[in-house]
Amino acid sequence: MSILQGRVAIITGAGGGLGAAHAKVFAAEGCSVVVNDINEAAAQAVVDEITAAGGKAIVNTSDITNYEDSANAVKQAIESFGDLHIVLNNAGVNRDRMFASMTEQEWDTIMAVHLKGHFCIASHAVHYWRDQVKAGKSVAARIINTTSGAGLQGSIGQSNYAAAKGGIAALTLNQAAELGRYGITANAVAPAARTGMTTAVEAMATRMAKPEDGSFDYWAPENVSTLLAWLASEEAGDVTGKVFESEGGRICICDGWRTTEGVDKGDRWEPSELGEVIHTLIKDAVPAQKVWGS
Repeated sequence: MSILQGRVAIITGAGGGLGAAHAKVFAAEGCSVVVNDINEAAAQAVVDEITAAGGKAIVNTSDITNYEDSANAVKQAIESFGDLHIVLNNAGVNRDRMFASMTEQEWDTIMAVHLKGHFCIASHAVHYWRDQVKAGKSVAARIINTTSGAGLQGSIGQSNYAAAKGGIAALTLNQAAELGRYGITANAVAPAARTGMTTAVEAMATRMAKPEDGSFDYWAPENVSTLLAWLASEEAGDVTGKVFESEGGRICICDGWRTTEGVDKGDRWEPSELGEVIHTLIKDAVPAQKVWGS
């Protein structure tokens, strides 16, 4: 059964890697897909593959970091397919550098593409969905964001990327809490898959290579796309405010920050009293996962 039949999605950064895989899986499940990418030729290649297989897709080259231009993606989806149900924020870039050597431009580029990029199209889509609800229409809309293990626990040499991806996870929780009244769910996925970004290093390319013996392709990006297709479906209407990890055939829920029982003096602490208190709090807490690369 095609779980996305009749639904319409905008997928950003869909000209290659995970985004292209998502677009193809969504289309195969009956979804009409707006393939967004600033590389028009790459986006067109994905659209051609989808349409050749009998699916529905169009190219959109809106700049996701430009709020005004992002509105055109939503407009094009509605004009071409009659509606919009899903925004899948996937586009991303890397500007890896140790923090002590990082430039302002390397920081700003990551924040623009990841954090602002996750805001722009989703903002316009939410305005559209909210107006539908105000007009008395039932809405079953989905925002799906792309975070990373780097954002959930940190990653050596990626402080900009980790900060942006951590922000995306927090943004997702806020969207879920605020937008449920309009029939909009918001979830995030931290994917691990073979893409141009993950295989830029030779060792990773070797590790993630497709097996030649025909066995399960653990690092295939389509493995992640399956989870996203389900989250985009009407069936997933009761799932919101969750952060998932997806790798191969493994799906996990990521636990967020939690407040421990703590210690309460009932009065103001003196700085000289806190050494033993803080070390006891740390010792009794559940240890955090280690920063990637540490």
